[in-house]
Amino acid sequence: MILQQVLQKDRVTIDELKRQFNISEVSLRKDLNTMHEAKLLIRTRGGAMKIPDTENGADIPISTKQFDNVREKEGIGKLAATLINEGETVFLDSGTTTLQIARNLKRFKNLTVVTNALNVALELLKYETFSIILLGGHIRKTSLSTVGPIAEANLQSFYCDKLFIGVDSFSITDGISTPNLEEANLNQTMISMAKEVIAVFDHSKCRQRSFASICDLDKLNAIVSDKKFPSRLKPELKKAGVKLYIANLED
Repeated sequence: MILQQVLQKDRVTIDELKRQFNISEVSLRKDLNTMHEAKLLIRTRGGAMKIPDTENGADIPISTKQFDNVREKEGIGKLAATLINEGETVFLDSGTTTLQIARNLKRFKNLTVVTNALNVALELLKYETFSIILLGGHIRKTSLSTVGPIAEANLQSFYCDKLFIGVDSFSITDGISTPNLEEANLNQTMISMAKEVIAVFDHSKCRQRSFASICDLDKLNAIVSDKKFPSRLKPELKKAGVKLYIANLED
């Protein structure tokens, strides 16, 4: 019956299960842990959630993502680049949208850019006066990025003015998330080392959360998206103090 509730609601809390089934918190925690070990659900802090299916929040290869919402990503990349100031240190996360930011930095002479993305680093090589730092670590072929303890340890050496972070899923209640736990861990370290955190994503990412949480809404300073960003979410962003920048798409 508990599992049925998880599957129906996607996420449940121990408090609501206690009220519904009138059993102790100790018993509930034991049952949830047992089902987690059996891979029937995912144990979360204060409750449990449904295991994501392959169609929702799947870890799609970057070679496929590059063909999705191309015009939107180009517009977002161009607008996001205007938020950077000369002489700043910038983190560029992996992803097809952050790649578009890298392609719009020609007006700068002096930037330090730290990235874990192989394709972003290669794009940055065309700017001869930039200082470019590529994080070491285990290479994920799906995202063409470095992850893991080595990459996280490398990040501890740097503080940055702005972090531009790619997003697989976004919601007001659950913040930003990604299908891969290693990516999420690295992103969390990036956030801890950044003065300003800017999420960049097109409207299609405004959906149910992915498997691994990166951060809640209160960790974000700004979002850069496109014209199709859901209007219903804008008041919530304003209430949370998160700036929203909307890119105009070129014909």
